[in-house]
Amino acid sequence: QVQLVESGGGLVQAGGSLRLSCAASRSIFSFYFMGWYGQAPGKQRELVAGITSGDVTNYADSVKGRFTIFRDNAKNTVYLQMNSLKPEDTAVYYCAAKSLDHDYWGQGTQVTVSS
Repeated sequence: QVQLVESGGGLVQAGGSLRLSCAASRSIFSFYFMGWYGQAPGKQRELVAGITSGDVTNYADSVKGRFTIFRDNAKNTVYLQMNSLKPEDTAVYYCAAKSLDHDYWGQGTQVTVSS
């Protein structure tokens, strides 16, 4: 069973920055895709940023130019650098890892951006 442990959420003022971390309990080379999903109150969970095993990245239009996803294979960790945060970025952020036979999810970390 794979565990994904997120950290780095919190309360920040608009314009501020946060870095989320997602540490996996096994080598992230085994996942063809890892991503961060955001779920705002009353809304569906949506992909915010993703990265493939080949380091191809993709972003939601709303975060392009502000967020960066990257991975540290040696630490089995994927990060989401969040800059120029806006109140509409407020959500619970979940880390996800996809292998050929299973999808794994973390417990989520709350990000709250005050205006």
